[in-house]
Amino acid sequence: MFERYSEMARRVIHMSRYMAGRVGSPEIETEHLLLGLLREDKALARRFLGTPWAAEAVWRKIAQSKPVREKLSGPRELPLSRTSKHVLAFAAEEADLLSNKHVCTEHLLLGLLREEKCFAEEILHERGVRLASTREDLKRIPHNDSAKEKTAGGSR
Repeated sequence: MFERYSEMARRVIHMSRYMAGRVGSPEIETEHLLLGLLREDKALARRFLGTPWAAEAVWRKIAQSKPVREKLSGPRELPLSRTSKHVLAFAAEEADLLSNKHVCTEHLLLGLLREEKCFAEEILHERGVRLASTREDLKRIPHNDSAKEKTAGGSR
């Protein structure tokens, strides 16, 4: 399923699974995707949220808003929630719109912003991150994850 994903985007998914298990969630929710994104790509966090340490603030927000269940024991293959599946589909569409062969971390960010009324999108909006302006900014100046992919010969 993740063949098209950049190495960093795959690490985001892996970290999201870890974060979901850490709080006892039965599924990988959008807030876990956001946490994984912010932890794995601090340059993206700095660019759009103003700080490379945004994950800690997001973690506190999630802890205040969502009940923490008992930590799941042992390694588990947690499924993506329906909403998180939408985010990943949107991320692939965003990669296509930006003419990228691979789904990179910035596409995951755009996918989160496109999934209206999800918890991650609410958190991003609270911090002033908007879909249209983020997309335009990425068109003007590609993010490192996509820039690496293009210089490696991965663009269409």
